[in-house]
Amino acid sequence: MGLSLEQKKAMVQEVAAVAKEAYSAVGAEYRGLTAGQMDELRQQARENGVYLRVVKNRLAKRAVEGTEFECIQSELSGPLLLAFSLEEPGAAARVIKAYSKENEALQTRLVAVGGEVYPASELERLASLPTRDEALAMLLATMKAPVQKLATTLNEVPGKLVRTVAAVKDAKEAA
Repeated sequence: MGLSLEQKKAMVQEVAAVAKEAYSAVGAEYRGLTAGQMDELRQQARENGVYLRVVKNRLAKRAVEGTEFECIQSELSGPLLLAFSLEEPGAAARVIKAYSKENEALQTRLVAVGGEVYPASELERLASLPTRDEALAMLLATMKAPVQKLATTLNEVPGKLVRTVAAVKDAKEAA
């Protein structure tokens, strides 16, 4: 039995609210997945801060109007599930990529970031983006490197003096 008009409106509002807050979106064709496999995928998505929803294409087109994901409207065709990254840009791509390795029935169709839609081949690039914590760690390491190099260089002057004095002492004792 189909959805009532009120249920469709509620679904469009829910997806629109998520799309306004999301960093990226991935569309994947789920034809061939069993209900158990879909539940497993949904669980992995929840654990990684990803909103995953199967939405009729006509409703999805309405839901993404006025958001930065409006660009995916022309790409919505066939049975698609939409995965929106809510915590970091690469989360949805990582979930879809990992699950599609296990189940070849899940095929990526589109990737959208920053108001632009990309082909499915860009899923790998988006999935390889560092998490927030990894990015902060890389930033701190980059900021710390010059200070650490300066401290090492300044510490080398007295160390070299001590080694020189020790070498002179050893040379005098040997002679």
